[in-house]
Amino acid sequence: MATSSLLRSISNCGFSGLVSRLALSSPHGRVCVSPCLHSQQRSNCTSSKIKVDLNSSTGVAVMQMQSPPVNSMSLEFLTEFNITLEKLEMDKSCRGLILTSSLPKIFSAGLDIMEMYGKSPERCGEFWKAVQEMWLKLYGSNMVTIAAINGSSPAGGCLIAISCDYRIMAENLRYSIGLNETQLGITAPFWFKDTMVNTVGHRNTEIALELGLLYTTPEALKIGLVDQLVPEDQVLTKATKTMAKWLAIPDHARQISKSMMRKPTLDKLLSARDGDVKNFVNFITKDSIQKSLQMYLEMLKKRKT
Repeated sequence: MATSSLLRSISNCGFSGLVSRLALSSPHGRVCVSPCLHSQQRSNCTSSKIKVDLNSSTGVAVMQMQSPPVNSMSLEFLTEFNITLEKLEMDKSCRGLILTSSLPKIFSAGLDIMEMYGKSPERCGEFWKAVQEMWLKLYGSNMVTIAAINGSSPAGGCLIAISCDYRIMAENLRYSIGLNETQLGITAPFWFKDTMVNTVGHRNTEIALELGLLYTTPEALKIGLVDQLVPEDQVLTKATKTMAKWLAIPDHARQISKSMMRKPTLDKLLSARDGDVKNFVNFITKDSIQKSLQMYLEMLKKRKT
């Protein structure tokens, strides 16, 4: 019971608390779930950047990122992502979440560089709080979370994937995954690093972060960055079958085990959120970092032309 309460409190902190009060509370104090995420059988909810298909009979939601061209994590995207996770977390009929992309060849390209370039410190801080909230919700979720990675997943896209309980990726040599922030002249924060360490170990993480490595799918499987590779057209099917195995475990036992493994990592950020925001804002607004981002954006423009 204590562990379940702990996980609930993690999912309801900060931004999510505001969402709970404004979007999920009824006039009588009972928690309500948005109609688009709840029905007796199956419901579909489509918004600008996130699509959710919740099957209440199986307790599994499929959440598709659909923000062309590459599912970049802008403040708008993150806000919608966080609200959607909040609603699913509060829906008692939802026990499992499969996270995937509706876009071909890309899972998520990660954080939107335009949220970090030429923005005021206030805007940068607001953006970073939303990034923190996304990770806290996903990494600390009571639900079984499976990443169905049907395309490349660099940087923040990789963070989304390794925040899930299990990762299934399309077996395609054109796709890559990893935390490649140093290639942009920026560094991954400590909680990105901790999540990576918990997934592939200290030495693999040290090499990956210093070199900003992007792994091919076979390389990612070899170091444990992903758990399975399957043909591209079978990613979602395999994720659904795998989800059934996870849901066969009693929820309370699985949730307690998950908390034992993840609580120390979650607590590190929960106890240092304000400082982490300040560090990010101070770092990202430096002239040298802004220049690095400008050079990267110019390089992208040249590639397009």
